[in-house]
Amino acid sequence: MPFYELRQYVIRPGKMAAWVKLFDEVILPFQIARGMVVPGSFSGETDDSVFVWIRRFESEAERERLYAAVYEDPEWKDEIGPKVRELMDREKIKVLRLTPTPSSVLK
Repeated sequence: MPFYELRQYVIRPGKMAAWVKLFDEVILPFQIARGMVVPGSFSGETDDSVFVWIRRFESEAERERLYAAVYEDPEWKDEIGPKVRELMDREKIKVLRLTPTPSSVLK
């Protein structure tokens, strides 16, 4: 059964513009090229530390495969990952797994 992963990050003070640029220009294309489906990403309207994005998976097996394709890639480990750690508080990451309800437009 398909499910979504809602990821909420706390971006370091004054770093949101740099984070969004990195996300849009590097992280998102990198992950999509490896098969991730990303229906949306959002920054807080009134809280400039909030960044939320959503990824979709067809199954747990697909999630495991895609995690490995992204996070075990040397480019992620050596180049992208260190930049991520500079801009976000990794200890405050929140990840929720969600399944769509029958009336959801996201299936």
